[in-house]
Amino acid sequence: MKTALSIAGSDSCGGAGIQADIKTMTMNGVYAMSAITALTAQNTTGVRSIMESTPEFLKDQIDAVFEDIRPDAVKIGMVSSAELIRVIADRLACYKAKNIVVDPVMVATSGSKLMKTNAVSVLTGELLPLAILVTPNIPEAEVLSGMCIHTKEDMEQVTKVIGDSYGSAVLLKGGHSINDANDLLYANGSYKWYCGKRIDNPNTHGTGCTLSSAIASNLAKGYDLESSIQRAKDYISGALAYTLDLGQGSGPMNHAFDLNSRFAQ
Repeated sequence: MKTALSIAGSDSCGGAGIQADIKTMTMNGVYAMSAITALTAQNTTGVRSIMESTPEFLKDQIDAVFEDIRPDAVKIGMVSSAELIRVIADRLACYKAKNIVVDPVMVATSGSKLMKTNAVSVLTGELLPLAILVTPNIPEAEVLSGMCIHTKEDMEQVTKVIGDSYGSAVLLKGGHSINDANDLLYANGSYKWYCGKRIDNPNTHGTGCTLSSAIASNLAKGYDLESSIQRAKDYISGALAYTLDLGQGSGPMNHAFDLNSRFAQ
Protein backbone atom coordinates (compact mmCIF):
# COMPACT_ATOMS: atom_id res chain seq x y z
CA MET A 1 0.00 0.00 0.00
CA LYS A 2 1.31 3.46 -0.87
CA THR A 3 1.76 6.01 1.89
CA ALA A 4 1.44 9.77 2.30
CA LEU A 5 2.44 12.17 5.07
CA SER A 6 0.54 15.33 5.95
CA ILE A 7 2.51 18.04 7.72
CA ALA A 8 -0.12 20.54 8.80
CA GLY A 9 -2.21 21.96 11.62
CA SER A 10 -5.02 20.17 13.43
CA ASP A 11 -8.59 21.45 12.90
CA SER A 12 -10.74 20.69 15.92
CA CYS A 13 -13.97 20.76 13.91
CA GLY A 14 -12.56 18.25 11.40
CA GLY A 15 -13.17 20.03 8.12
CA ALA A 16 -9.65 21.17 7.25
CA GLY A 17 -6.04 20.58 8.20
CA ILE A 18 -4.78 17.20 9.38
CA GLN A 19 -8.29 15.82 9.77
CA ALA A 20 -9.29 16.66 6.19
CA ASP A 21 -5.95 15.36 4.92
CA ILE A 22 -6.30 11.98 6.61
CA LYS A 23 -9.88 11.57 5.37
CA THR A 24 -8.87 12.55 1.84
CA MET A 25 -5.80 10.32 1.72
CA THR A 26 -7.79 7.36 3.04
CA MET A 27 -10.55 7.88 0.47
CA ASN A 28 -7.93 8.17 -2.26
CA GLY A 29 -6.43 4.81 -1.44
CA VAL A 30 -3.21 5.55 0.44
CA TYR A 31 -2.10 5.05 4.05
CA ALA A 32 -2.16 8.44 5.79
CA MET A 33 0.35 9.68 8.37
CA SER A 34 0.75 13.04 10.07
CA ALA A 35 3.16 15.49 11.66
CA ILE A 36 1.22 18.21 13.43
CA THR A 37 2.54 21.76 13.22
CA ALA A 38 -0.10 23.31 15.49
CA LEU A 39 -3.28 22.65 17.39
CA THR A 40 -6.12 25.00 16.56
CA ALA A 41 -9.35 25.69 18.44
CA GLN A 42 -11.71 26.44 15.57
CA ASN A 43 -15.08 25.72 14.06
CA THR A 44 -16.89 26.72 10.88
CA THR A 45 -17.20 30.34 12.06
CA GLY A 46 -13.55 31.05 12.85
CA VAL A 47 -10.29 30.28 14.61
CA ARG A 48 -10.27 30.96 18.35
CA SER A 49 -6.68 30.12 19.20
CA ILE A 50 -3.54 28.41 17.89
CA MET A 51 -0.93 26.49 19.87
CA GLU A 52 2.18 25.73 17.83
CA SER A 53 4.29 22.63 18.10
CA THR A 54 7.85 23.35 19.14
CA PRO A 55 10.48 22.96 16.42
CA GLU A 56 12.02 20.07 18.38
CA PHE A 57 8.73 18.19 18.62
CA LEU A 58 7.90 18.72 14.95
CA LYS A 59 11.36 17.38 14.04
CA ASP A 60 10.74 14.30 16.19
CA GLN A 61 7.42 13.64 14.47
CA ILE A 62 8.90 13.86 10.97
CA ASP A 63 11.90 11.73 11.93
CA ALA A 64 9.65 9.09 13.51
CA VAL A 65 7.66 8.75 10.30
CA PHE A 66 10.58 8.65 7.86
CA GLU A 67 12.63 6.27 9.97
CA ASP A 68 9.84 3.68 10.04
CA ILE A 69 7.24 4.09 7.27
CA ARG A 70 8.75 6.20 4.50
CA PRO A 71 6.04 8.26 2.75
CA ASP A 72 5.64 8.05 -1.02
CA ALA A 73 4.35 11.63 -1.02
CA VAL A 74 4.30 14.57 1.39
CA LYS A 75 1.62 17.25 1.64
CA ILE A 76 2.45 20.42 3.59
CA GLY A 77 -0.36 22.65 4.80
CA MET A 78 -0.59 25.17 7.61
CA VAL A 79 2.81 26.14 9.03
CA SER A 80 2.59 29.45 10.84
CA SER A 81 6.20 30.28 11.79
CA ALA A 82 9.60 30.57 10.14
CA GLU A 83 11.19 28.24 12.70
CA LEU A 84 8.81 25.39 11.87
CA ILE A 85 9.22 25.88 8.12
CA ARG A 86 13.00 25.60 8.52
CA VAL A 87 12.60 22.32 10.41
CA ILE A 88 10.37 20.89 7.69
CA ALA A 89 12.70 21.95 4.88
CA ASP A 90 15.71 20.56 6.73
CA ARG A 91 14.17 17.16 7.42
CA LEU A 92 12.66 16.70 3.96
CA ALA A 93 16.00 17.55 2.38
CA CYS A 94 17.78 15.19 4.78
CA TYR A 95 15.51 12.28 3.80
CA LYS A 96 15.40 13.25 0.11
CA ALA A 97 11.61 13.19 0.25
CA LYS A 98 9.75 12.81 -3.04
CA ASN A 99 6.44 14.13 -4.37
CA ILE A 100 6.23 17.13 -2.05
CA VAL A 101 3.05 19.20 -2.48
CA VAL A 102 2.93 22.56 -0.68
CA ASP A 103 -0.40 24.23 0.02
CA PRO A 104 0.76 27.65 1.28
CA VAL A 105 -2.03 28.19 3.81
CA MET A 106 -2.00 31.83 4.87
CA VAL A 107 -5.63 32.63 5.71
CA ALA A 108 -8.47 30.33 6.81
CA THR A 109 -11.78 30.20 4.92
CA SER A 110 -13.27 32.18 7.82
CA GLY A 111 -10.70 34.96 7.27
CA SER A 112 -8.40 34.21 10.20
CA LYS A 113 -4.69 34.76 9.53
CA LEU A 114 -2.70 31.50 9.77
CA MET A 115 0.84 32.46 8.76
CA LYS A 116 3.11 35.03 10.37
CA THR A 117 4.47 37.68 8.00
CA ASN A 118 8.12 36.80 8.61
CA ALA A 119 7.44 33.17 7.67
CA VAL A 120 6.68 33.93 4.02
CA SER A 121 10.30 34.60 3.04
CA VAL A 122 11.42 31.34 4.65
CA LEU A 123 8.62 29.48 2.90
CA THR A 124 9.71 30.81 -0.49
CA GLY A 125 13.43 30.55 0.15
CA GLU A 126 13.71 27.13 1.78
CA LEU A 127 10.55 25.06 1.27
CA LEU A 128 9.08 25.89 -2.14
CA PRO A 129 12.30 24.89 -3.99
CA LEU A 130 11.85 21.35 -2.60
CA ALA A 131 8.29 21.01 -3.90
CA ILE A 132 7.08 19.25 -7.01
CA LEU A 133 3.92 21.38 -6.82
CA VAL A 134 2.68 24.51 -5.03
CA THR A 135 -1.10 25.06 -4.83
CA PRO A 136 -1.88 28.69 -3.91
CA ASN A 137 -5.28 30.32 -4.19
CA ILE A 138 -5.60 33.82 -5.64
CA PRO A 139 -4.72 35.81 -2.47
CA GLU A 140 -1.83 33.48 -1.64
CA ALA A 141 -0.45 33.73 -5.18
CA GLU A 142 -0.56 37.51 -4.92
CA VAL A 143 1.57 37.34 -1.77
CA LEU A 144 4.04 34.87 -3.29
CA SER A 145 4.44 36.88 -6.50
CA GLY A 146 3.98 40.44 -5.25
CA MET A 147 1.49 40.96 -8.09
CA CYS A 148 -2.26 41.53 -8.32
CA ILE A 149 -4.59 39.10 -10.07
CA HIS A 150 -7.77 40.32 -11.78
CA THR A 151 -7.94 38.32 -15.01
CA LYS A 152 -7.04 34.94 -16.51
CA GLU A 153 -4.06 36.64 -18.17
CA ASP A 154 -2.90 37.79 -14.73
CA MET A 155 -3.15 34.18 -13.53
CA GLU A 156 -0.88 33.04 -16.35
CA GLN A 157 1.69 35.73 -15.60
CA VAL A 158 1.70 35.07 -11.85
CA THR A 159 2.05 31.27 -12.15
CA LYS A 160 5.07 31.77 -14.40
CA VAL A 161 6.67 34.19 -11.94
CA ILE A 162 6.15 31.81 -9.01
CA GLY A 163 7.19 28.69 -10.91
CA ASP A 164 10.29 30.24 -12.46
CA SER A 165 11.31 31.88 -9.17
CA TYR A 166 11.13 28.75 -7.02
CA GLY A 167 11.62 25.93 -9.50
CA SER A 168 8.36 24.08 -8.84
CA ALA A 169 5.17 23.50 -10.77
CA VAL A 170 2.31 25.80 -9.73
CA LEU A 171 -1.40 25.02 -9.62
CA LEU A 172 -3.17 28.35 -9.20
CA LYS A 173 -6.68 27.73 -7.95
CA GLY A 174 -9.33 29.85 -9.64
CA GLY A 175 -12.37 30.88 -7.67
CA HIS A 176 -12.34 34.19 -5.81
CA SER A 177 -14.55 35.56 -8.65
CA ILE A 178 -11.75 35.34 -11.25
CA ASN A 179 -13.31 32.49 -13.19
CA ASP A 180 -15.72 29.60 -12.85
CA ALA A 181 -13.63 27.18 -10.78
CA ASN A 182 -10.96 26.89 -13.47
CA ASP A 183 -7.46 26.13 -12.16
CA LEU A 184 -4.22 26.83 -14.00
CA LEU A 185 -1.16 24.59 -13.95
CA TYR A 186 2.24 25.98 -14.93
CA ALA A 187 4.89 23.28 -15.23
CA ASN A 188 8.09 23.00 -17.26
CA GLY A 189 7.34 26.23 -19.10
CA SER A 190 3.87 25.12 -20.25
CA TYR A 191 0.32 25.96 -19.19
CA LYS A 192 -2.65 23.67 -18.71
CA TRP A 193 -6.13 24.81 -17.71
CA TYR A 194 -8.34 22.51 -15.64
CA CYS A 195 -11.88 23.61 -16.33
CA GLY A 196 -14.54 23.00 -13.73
CA LYS A 197 -18.11 23.98 -13.03
CA ARG A 198 -18.66 26.10 -9.96
CA ILE A 199 -20.82 24.14 -7.52
CA ASP A 200 -23.40 26.19 -5.64
CA ASN A 201 -22.32 25.16 -2.16
CA PRO A 202 -21.33 27.73 0.49
CA ASN A 203 -19.71 25.02 2.61
CA THR A 204 -16.13 25.14 1.36
CA HIS A 205 -14.18 24.77 4.62
CA GLY A 206 -11.03 22.77 3.85
CA THR A 207 -11.21 22.71 0.05
CA GLY A 208 -7.56 23.70 -0.35
CA CYS A 209 -6.38 21.09 2.15
CA THR A 210 -8.49 18.46 0.44
CA LEU A 211 -7.31 19.24 -3.09
CA SER A 212 -3.61 19.22 -2.19
CA SER A 213 -3.97 16.00 -0.19
CA ALA A 214 -5.77 14.29 -3.06
CA ILE A 215 -3.02 15.36 -5.47
CA ALA A 216 -0.34 14.04 -3.12
CA SER A 217 -2.24 10.76 -2.77
CA ASN A 218 -2.34 10.23 -6.51
CA LEU A 219 1.33 11.13 -6.90
CA ALA A 220 2.08 8.53 -4.21
CA LYS A 221 0.23 5.93 -6.27
CA GLY A 222 2.39 6.69 -9.30
CA TYR A 223 0.14 8.92 -11.39
CA ASP A 224 1.87 11.74 -13.23
CA LEU A 225 1.31 15.33 -12.15
CA GLU A 226 -1.39 16.22 -14.67
CA SER A 227 -3.38 13.04 -14.01
CA SER A 228 -3.02 13.48 -10.25
CA ILE A 229 -4.48 16.97 -10.47
CA GLN A 230 -7.40 15.87 -12.65
CA ARG A 231 -8.24 12.96 -10.33
CA ALA A 232 -8.04 15.28 -7.32
CA LYS A 233 -10.36 17.83 -8.95
CA ASP A 234 -12.86 15.08 -9.76
CA TYR A 235 -12.74 13.92 -6.14
CA ILE A 236 -13.25 17.36 -4.64
CA SER A 237 -16.09 18.10 -7.07
CA GLY A 238 -17.86 14.99 -5.83
CA ALA A 239 -17.33 15.97 -2.20
CA LEU A 240 -18.70 19.48 -2.81
CA ALA A 241 -21.64 18.24 -4.86
CA TYR A 242 -22.80 16.13 -1.91
CA THR A 243 -23.74 19.46 -0.24
CA LEU A 244 -23.15 18.43 3.35
CA ASP A 245 -24.47 21.16 5.67
CA LEU A 246 -22.90 21.19 9.13
CA GLY A 247 -22.17 24.14 11.40
CA GLN A 248 -23.20 27.77 11.42
CA GLY A 249 -20.44 29.10 9.15
CA SER A 250 -18.66 27.82 6.04
CA GLY A 251 -19.04 24.13 6.74
CA PRO A 252 -16.99 21.11 5.66
CA MET A 253 -17.40 18.81 2.69
CA ASN A 254 -18.30 15.15 2.90
CA HIS A 255 -14.91 13.57 2.23
CA ALA A 256 -16.51 10.12 2.41
CA PHE A 257 -19.19 10.81 -0.22
CA ASP A 258 -18.08 7.76 -2.23
CA LEU A 259 -17.72 5.38 0.71
CA ASN A 260 -19.68 2.21 -0.02
CA SER A 261 -18.22 -0.16 2.55
CA ARG A 262 -20.71 -2.14 4.63
CA PHE A 263 -18.91 -0.81 7.70
CA ALA A 264 -20.04 2.71 6.80
CA GLN A 265 -23.72 1.75 6.80
